[in-house]
Amino acid sequence: MDWQGQKITEQLMQLIIVAFAVIAFATGYLMASFQMMILIYAGGVVLTTLVTVPNWPFFNHHPLKWLDPSELEKHPKPQPSPNVSSKKKSVKK
Repeated sequence: MDWQGQKITEQLMQLIIVAFAVIAFATGYLMASFQMMILIYAGGVVLTTLVTVPNWPFFNHHPLKWLDPSELEKHPKPQPSPNVSSKKKSVKK
């Protein structure tokens, strides 16, 4: 799953959970049934899990391009320069 897919998944998860929470509360209130409210909300959580947890293909529209191992040898990791030192400013009293 790419970065954009993770963002879409997070937004979709929040939308579905909030929608089912509102629907569950309204139904539970109108029917005066706490059990019905919990069942509807639990169904929403299960649906959310089925939609957002698997790595569906539509979450992978912007795949990352990884560096090829042969390219890694051509571009070594930069080393910190030993000449640079952190200097603290002196406080005047």
